[in-house]
Amino acid sequence: MLDDLSICRKAKIEPIVKIAKKLKIDKKYLIPFGRYIAKIDLSILERINKFPLGKYILVTAITPTPLGEGKTVTTIGLAMALNRLGKLTSCCIRQPSLGPVFGIKGGASGGGYSQVLPMEDFNLHFTGDVHAVGLAHNLASAFLDNHIYHGNRLNINPTTISWRRVVDVSDRFLRNVKIGLGSSEDGIPRDSGFDITVASEVMAILALSSDYFDLRRRLSKIVLAEDIRGNPITCEDIKVAGAMAVLLKDAIKPNLIQTVENTPCFVHAGPFANIAHGNSSIIADKIALRLSKFVVTEAGFGADCGAEKFFDIKCRVSGFTPDVAVIVCSIRALKVHSNKIKVIPGRPLDEALYKENISLIEEGICNLEKQIENVKFFGIPVVVAINKFDTDTQAEIDFVKKKAIEFGAYDCQVSEVYHKGSQGGINLAKAVIEATKLPKNFNFLYPLELPIKEKIKIIATSIYGAKDIEYSKVAEEKINLFTQRGWDKLAICMAKTHLSLSHDPNLKGRPKDFILPIRDIRASCGAGFLYPLCGKMQTMPGLPTNPLGEKIDIDEKGRIIGLS
Repeated sequence: MLDDLSICRKAKIEPIVKIAKKLKIDKKYLIPFGRYIAKIDLSILERINKFPLGKYILVTAITPTPLGEGKTVTTIGLAMALNRLGKLTSCCIRQPSLGPVFGIKGGASGGGYSQVLPMEDFNLHFTGDVHAVGLAHNLASAFLDNHIYHGNRLNINPTTISWRRVVDVSDRFLRNVKIGLGSSEDGIPRDSGFDITVASEVMAILALSSDYFDLRRRLSKIVLAEDIRGNPITCEDIKVAGAMAVLLKDAIKPNLIQTVENTPCFVHAGPFANIAHGNSSIIADKIALRLSKFVVTEAGFGADCGAEKFFDIKCRVSGFTPDVAVIVCSIRALKVHSNKIKVIPGRPLDEALYKENISLIEEGICNLEKQIENVKFFGIPVVVAINKFDTDTQAEIDFVKKKAIEFGAYDCQVSEVYHKGSQGGINLAKAVIEATKLPKNFNFLYPLELPIKEKIKIIATSIYGAKDIEYSKVAEEKINLFTQRGWDKLAICMAKTHLSLSHDPNLKGRPKDFILPIRDIRASCGAGFLYPLCGKMQTMPGLPTNPLGEKIDIDEKGRIIGLS
């Protein structure tokens, strides 16, 4: 089989105007970036506002290994398969961060014969949205420090500044830094640090905003620090919110591209799912749902991460609720969840992953059981997709199918969209179509009116399987402060490892009776949520021993090589 780049270069890519025509998007709403990428002008929302909504399909997954288990591949392949069955379908995905592209995971354009095009542009700078987010975020940092330097009229207490700078690469050496060093002309020294851009509250706001006015309103509410009396200092207070909105005036427009089979694909925003809410934008979904019969979107990482946040944060803001959820699993990942096999990026995979072993699957399939249970908490029908690898045996597949139905899934089908494109997803697409006809009884996991600790406990015990929660002194103080300020009515966006249902990436399968440690809790008032930091969760990732960026290069003809 050809590598991903070769498949992309052999695909018959169509002008973006032709892709837009499939959705009846007039040229006047397109802002072209070359021939194959376009932004969608937000004025289209007025025209389509009363169009009927299409079916809304969420793709999520079991707890993945560090290699990923094919969730984006399935999202793209399923959308193409639905189109092949005569259902006008779009997919909605996030733009990847350059951190994973050059780090462990690589790009997020799918793979094999289920990719989006143009793959190189998508995985790299694309239309500059992530850079705009980073610039808007860092402008707030510059304005804040400049205000203090020039007399500090607002009496800001520098020791309370919570707004760190961002950069869109994985760089552990920037987690904690000292700024303002040098002469007095170089600023006032203080401790600070960097987060990765996709963890920025500005990125979360971009994904959750409904229009320009909402974007501007949310940016104004971002809390940067406190004054000497303990009152919050916002972007509006230091008069930077307007400039930030200007920097994002094009980034708020969703991007339209296509799959290798020319299915329309909306790409917009890219918040991390283990730190932020892990879902593409509400605006992109809104346009897609009004113009398509079916929309396939994905939530980052496992159902305990992106899907829970999709339901409790994104659906709460958008008012849209999914008709069915597809949980992606792989035989190899279920074996890893037996806790007898380790997957280490950059090292050869264990031989046991290539050999038939029902007993290993039986020990690890509890993770699938839990993730099905997690989705069903929200009253949504579940279809399981087994992302098939060449080494999977029929006996292993039959075992997983049987168990998935026992666990409460409506159906379980093999997905071969990586190797076969839409043809490999026909049975999965048919199962999804049937599942959308089932009654749904959507409900949120918790009401916003509950106290902060009660909301955290519901997520931790119901979704993760924790026995209890342990709060640090800092977390306790923050909860009391946020409650006094009236922020206790905000949603909860847990920041934890994506490699386990728990806070500990080494706990595979379905951990039970563990204590979930909350070391800190931060407020994203503009985005509308609080995010507790669980265990050792970092908001700035580090690079592995052998980053994937080592393989990326350019040849003598100017073509990119090694990108995946």
